Amino acid sequence: MPSKEMIQELSSWLDIKTGVGGALGYLIIIICAILGHAWINRTGGSSSVEANYEKEETPDPPRNFTAAQLRYFDGTKYGKTDEDKPVYISVKGIVFDVSNGRDFYGPGGAYEMFAGHECGVALAKMSFDEKHIDDIAGCESLNFGEKTELDGWIEKFQYYRCYPIKGRLVPDSLIPSANRIISNDDIAKNDGSGDAPKGYAAAPIYVGAGGKVFDVSFGGVNFYGPGSSYHRFAGVDASRALAKMSFDPIDTKNPDISDLSEKERKVLDDWIKTFEERKQYPCVGQLEKK
Repeated sequence: MPSKEMIQELSSWLDIKTGVGGALGYLIIIICAILGHAWINRTGGSSSVEANYEKEETPDPPRNFTAAQLRYFDGTKYGKTDEDKPVYISVKGIVFDVSNGRDFYGPGGAYEMFAGHECGVALAKMSFDEKHIDDIAGCESLNFGEKTELDGWIEKFQYYRCYPIKGRLVPDSLIPSANRIISNDDIAKNDGSGDAPKGYAAAPIYVGAGGKVFDVSFGGVNFYGPGSSYHRFAGVDASRALAKMSFDPIDTKNPDISDLSEKERKVLDDWIKTFEERKQYPCVGQLEKK
């Protein structure tokens, strides 16, 4: 059964104020917890968490992007709805929300090929050649004039057009291998409280789940960053806590999943599927077996 604290957290996310006491109130709270779990795990298409973020008045904290995650923000429609996705582009690794320039960068715009991609080299060379798209490494080998042109675009986006900066595109070369072995001590060092490495917008936040370690700073800072609802899962093997939907320290500090029920194992599998397929958090290693 979900902990009392988790139920309260999920209820607040859904903005449900039951105001009902007794057995009926308890029943409604349990329903909230179930719906909350479903809400957290529905991130594809029109029900994406990113879509909900756009409706928040408080700006999101800077986040890291993989190339695959960035491609999602291309200004097209959310699934079968009439709602437009935001338009993000990366310029020398800086991810801008250029939605206010949708006529230029959105579908049908003159620069639509840049939507959801790194386009620093293309802008520096004033070129639409596809070979310059997603060439973030090429930003370092530009000539003097091209670098000046690129810096001018960044200045224009940031100070003249005032496009919000959403974070940074992290090259694959800077993301740790999914095959490396990570100890619990190594996980603990990456709880989001440290400094962001070179090329990152946010400090790594490692969460262990089912033998794998995911860096949830790639889109999950709101949930797992310091002060956030799921921060107690940051820097630990949270397999047991996720499976039990529990914030109880007995579960968050205990990685043992040998006694999980079939239902709890299914819940854990759902979380891992969400991390891998819907959120596309990069796997940065395998948990050390003891």
